[in-house]
Amino acid sequence: MIEVLVVDDDTRVARVNTAYVGKVPGFHVAGEAHNAGDALRALETLPRVDLVLLDHYLPDRTGLEVVREMRRRGHQTDVIMVTAARDVSTVQAAMRHGALQYLVKPFTFTGLRSRLEAYAGLHRTMEGGGKAEQAEVDRIFGALSAPSQPGLPKGHSPTTAELVRQCLVKAGGPLSAQEIADRTGVSRQTAQRYLKLLERTGRARLTLKYGEAGRPEHLYEWASGT
Repeated sequence: MIEVLVVDDDTRVARVNTAYVGKVPGFHVAGEAHNAGDALRALETLPRVDLVLLDHYLPDRTGLEVVREMRRRGHQTDVIMVTAARDVSTVQAAMRHGALQYLVKPFTFTGLRSRLEAYAGLHRTMEGGGKAEQAEVDRIFGALSAPSQPGLPKGHSPTTAELVRQCLVKAGGPLSAQEIADRTGVSRQTAQRYLKLLERTGRARLTLKYGEAGRPEHLYEWASGT
């Protein structure tokens, strides 16, 4: 069984998340915590925690601060952020601090189940140990790719799409793929791919900026009202 610690300041939400986890075969809720202090104490006292479902908005510290403190104390427990925090900076920081996934509230049981099932696959792969050839490495890194959602082609991550979307919305003006990459921390090629997707689906507008020579620069702007 994969042992899960559910952390949410809202006791009702924590109970719902606990019930959701209990419905997924192979998972068991080891405990609940409703603030950062209790979460950190649970990691010290519970016999085993494999995965933390972690809210960001906690009364005493943020979820990201909990992750940093976990790592400082030597806890390598896996983390999936489960939170209403949608700002790009928080999503980006969660990625950089090693969160395996980021699930935005409100979400459905199906949304959580798909991520838990992906995590279970990753867990089984990592337990095998040994050396990994490139195909195995690709499978490990792809195991937690977010499932396709309506409007997103297969192979596109909702988390990355949200990063790019938020960046465009906040910019208030046209940005290039390189500017998006610099602001979100993704590669220029990844930014370009998601910008093209947003443009094809009518959620971003493309304009061309012509210089004195060479190809025109592609600039993208969020389409108001979408």
